[in-house]
Amino acid sequence: MALPKVGSIGEYIREQRTHAKISLRQLAAAAGVSNPYLSQIERGLRKPSAEILNQIAKGLHISSQALYVQAGLIEEREPDSDVLAAIRADHLITERQRQVLIDIYESFRRENQVGAPDEEAQTSQNAPSAPEPQGGDANPLPEGYLAALKPYAAPVDSQNVTPESKEG
Repeated sequence: MALPKVGSIGEYIREQRTHAKISLRQLAAAAGVSNPYLSQIERGLRKPSAEILNQIAKGLHISSQALYVQAGLIEEREPDSDVLAAIRADHLITERQRQVLIDIYESFRRENQVGAPDEEAQTSQNAPSAPEPQGGDANPLPEGYLAALKPYAAPVDSQNVTPESKEG
């Protein structure tokens, strides 16, 4: 959830206070700070500590994390997706394999965030179809992933293929 960008933490607190229809005095009492101090914070004359921000957040009934992000104490980050959690939880692959999978997955996500939806549709329509699996087994990967991985597949030189190498 992206927070609205405002000029300072004080402006953000004032905006939240007015939306909640709470007076400066009411918020000061709820947060356990003096009226003049809260007024100075709102006007940008004072920078509150994390503890004071936590008290103000409780008084406003909002997430203290929202205030910490706005104040620049922590960076806003998206929570891990289920895919990333699953990759990190899989202990049957090595740490290096986990990191490679995460890097590939995140690069796809970045690419899709930057690219327009029209580009994505054109890319999937123009992608070459994946080779049919040998032996009639259903392919466990979706076509989109196979098409994306095709440039990384080792080229097959049909003249140097032996029956032993075909069997795998």
